[in-house]
Amino acid sequence: MTSPTSSDRQATQATRTKRLTTVDLVARADRGERITMVTAYDATFARMLDEAGVDVLLVGDSVGMVVQGHDTTLPVTMDEIIYHCRAVGRGSSRTHIVADMPFMSYQASTTDAIRNAGRCLSEGGAQSIKLEGGRSLASTIARIVDTGVPVMGHVGLTPQSVHAMGGFRVQGRTEEAADRVFEDACAVARAGAYSVVLEGIPAELAARITAEVGIPTIGIGAGPHCDGQVLVCYDLLGLTPTLRPKFVKRYAEMYTEGLAAVRQYCDEVRSGAFPAREHSFAAHPEPPVRPNVTHGTTSLGTPGYGPHR
Repeated sequence: MTSPTSSDRQATQATRTKRLTTVDLVARADRGERITMVTAYDATFARMLDEAGVDVLLVGDSVGMVVQGHDTTLPVTMDEIIYHCRAVGRGSSRTHIVADMPFMSYQASTTDAIRNAGRCLSEGGAQSIKLEGGRSLASTIARIVDTGVPVMGHVGLTPQSVHAMGGFRVQGRTEEAADRVFEDACAVARAGAYSVVLEGIPAELAARITAEVGIPTIGIGAGPHCDGQVLVCYDLLGLTPTLRPKFVKRYAEMYTEGLAAVRQYCDEVRSGAFPAREHSFAAHPEPPVRPNVTHGTTSLGTPGYGPHR
């Protein structure tokens, strides 16, 4: 059996680190495989989520609430999204990265939308972008797609419209409202989006959209009938001690565990238990073990390694 060549190893490595594409995600949905998407904002979280097998990392404008401490997503800027995209890209290798277009980065003009969508890919290293809106944004989505930038839509509860909606409220509960959300999703699909996020809508409406829209649907607070699901990583991991939305399942309680760990650290520092000897450096460490060198040859007979080197 021959040993793998350098080119073989490079090809294998390239295969291992090839990121999922929009084509891969659509194909998975077509095969009936559910898509997993989680928000990420830094390299450490990105690495953990990537290794766990998450398909899509959303660099969400939710960073404004869960990381920056704002009450809404509205203060997040393009430069901040690009910064976090870069960090997530450095921490992951196989996940598809979606950049969330922040408030007023695409609403004012199609020119702004195209330019900022391009920045997400060229400067941020994302593979696609996400923007909120249905029929009113269809022409903008079509123009962005025409430039070669893949677009994920977002309809239903759209957090950037929080003030117009009167808060974070479930959408599509009446027949008329449900029809509007349905038409928004269809408009996004017709405009060329490769998928659409359905947020904060009744499960029955999400099932109707998923059956009819023709592109993968990613649900958040939209029930079990979507082609995939997305959660904010801080919610999923239990890092939000007071915010507990109905649609979130907390798979860990990391805030509670972290709180206990930090309290123990404080106690040990104050008592003198930390740092212990094993956490400290000696003034005169033991010298490193050197090979037995004799006349330019090691004891193992390797030529050319001796006092003259």
